[in-house]
Amino acid sequence: MQPLTLIPHPTFLFENSLLQQAVLGTDGASWLVGILAAVYATMLLALSFYGGHRFGLVRRWWRQRNNAPATPQAFAASAIPGVTVQLPLFNEATVAERVILAAAAIDWPRDRLQIQVLDDSTDETTTIARAVVARLKAQGIDAELLHRTDRTGFKAGALEAGLRVAKHPFVAIFDADFVPQASFLRSTMDHFTDDRVAVVQTRWGHLNEHKNLLTRLQALMLDGHFRVEHVARSRSGLFFNFNGTAGIWRRAAIADAGGWHHETLTEDLDLSYRAQLKGWRFVYRDDVVCPSELPESMAAFKTQQHRWAKGSIQVMRKLLPTVLGAQQPWFVRKEAFFHLTANLCYLLAVPVFVFMLPMLMLRARIVDGWLGFWVDVGMFLAVTGSVVLFLLATLHTRGRKWSSDLALVPGLLALGTGLAMNQTRAVIEAMCGHRSAFVRTPKSSGGRVHYSSAKSMILLAEMLGALYSSAVLAYALREGLWTSLPFCALFFFGYWQVVLGTALESRRAARPVPAQFSVALPNARP
Repeated sequence: MQPLTLIPHPTFLFENSLLQQAVLGTDGASWLVGILAAVYATMLLALSFYGGHRFGLVRRWWRQRNNAPATPQAFAASAIPGVTVQLPLFNEATVAERVILAAAAIDWPRDRLQIQVLDDSTDETTTIARAVVARLKAQGIDAELLHRTDRTGFKAGALEAGLRVAKHPFVAIFDADFVPQASFLRSTMDHFTDDRVAVVQTRWGHLNEHKNLLTRLQALMLDGHFRVEHVARSRSGLFFNFNGTAGIWRRAAIADAGGWHHETLTEDLDLSYRAQLKGWRFVYRDDVVCPSELPESMAAFKTQQHRWAKGSIQVMRKLLPTVLGAQQPWFVRKEAFFHLTANLCYLLAVPVFVFMLPMLMLRARIVDGWLGFWVDVGMFLAVTGSVVLFLLATLHTRGRKWSSDLALVPGLLALGTGLAMNQTRAVIEAMCGHRSAFVRTPKSSGGRVHYSSAKSMILLAEMLGALYSSAVLAYALREGLWTSLPFCALFFFGYWQVVLGTALESRRAARPVPAQFSVALPNARP
């Protein structure tokens, strides 16, 4: 068999004699073949444990899908508690007015509702927010703007600062890109008649789901998290997390768990686990939806995903030993282990990708016919089977025709592979203790994004990955490895989707034109 020569230089992969000898052999099998195969199989075996866990999560969802939380006892009219609504902002000029007005329109007795705008901005957001708060005060609404010039602790620091001057025993939190419905508190607060409940989390909706392909893929991904994972965990008595927004906390639970910490980028996950380890209960309401805005550009999406992945590993390093040693049932600790360590899989995803070419060369050499077919099918299902099942379960929960959404499944699989470099960097940074700022996700509010995302050299690595995936696909085509093509195409389309999406999207910055958002403020109700 002649090696495929795409770049005629001995330092490049297809002219590398060591690789050819290791995989193709000379007169017989090379001992390096066994090492390559063993390492590859070990990585796939490790990933298979997480795939098996995902199968188990889908099974829990299926069993619990109809077991909604029991209707709680309602607060007596005279005992309705006060709620402080916290709105953390940082350079959110395009959406600041919208979220403040939406919060002020929440249906709750005026004398028991406080609006806190926690503003760390360094741009015109502060001016916009201050003007809106002044209008609300003129209408008799208890609203205040707390502006910090020192961004210590980022979002967690802002929430903690607001908590010190909050007036009420419960705190509802909404990020800047969320638009809470007027009925939000009326739909959720009664759960706190149970003194053991610390949090009520609601499901995220998607204001701009149909903006482009990326937003449609994100909507499916987030629906899987909220409509399958959260349902499975919350209704099975397992730990799950407050998602940082669209939920309500009992202040006593925050204090009991030690308050907001800011040594991780996912302060919500950190506090959630500390509170549940203290014995507090969390409630998830899948039927209460809080609309939000999805990132519309690849750069913004990668920024968000990097922060979430890095933060989760930081929490893992901080709390996993405590979780594993906690006085909790073994199945709770097992689920917490998989939950907190899930992003470690990216440390294997990139090496598996790098090993694709040697494994294809080995496959072309020693496996043929029906055996090759079943090897390829088995490999593809082993890597993607649990994710496909998870996404099919997500489509089922949406309760609408599958014809338009089913095509999103391979697209989301490809996007996940293309993000591997970005996420691997996040995991490595977290494991090495690298500290970084809380990088906000740019918002557009239906217009152009005003703030650009953080840039990095990771795009160069992704470009190399895209070129490598092209070479792998070319080799599979040349050798007629037809049943290997779906696996190769997954990486090809994933890497090129991320690279082209990042490189070609507009970077133009425009002055923000805040969306006009008008609401009817409710009359005070008992």
